[in-house]
Amino acid sequence: MKQNRQPQTTVRKLEDERFELAHGGVLRYEVWGYVKRGKTVVTRYNIAYINWQLCQTDHGRVLGYDNAHGAGHHRHYMGKVTPAKFRSYGQTVEDFQIQFFELLKKHGMKR
Repeated sequence: MKQNRQPQTTVRKLEDERFELAHGGVLRYEVWGYVKRGKTVVTRYNIAYINWQLCQTDHGRVLGYDNAHGAGHHRHYMGKVTPAKFRSYGQTVEDFQIQFFELLKKHGMKR
């Protein structure tokens, strides 16, 4: 009997970026996934703005989005975690960036 085997898809870390900001905060982007037929498939992600001066809970995470630790897609904001509607990883990054720049403006911080 002949078996039809699909090639194994290997999930790997696609992005691991950390940006130290002039006002003391940190932007963190971590993305895991794979490429299939030329298309990137994101399986897990963690995007965070960390600033201990603004938030002393949730490991200093002021704002963040991720789909880790079995909670589905969710948003972190100033120590609170709420479910987040997921449309795509790209849209999540865009939402995060808009909210991040609004936070900077609100707290009188430069980009």
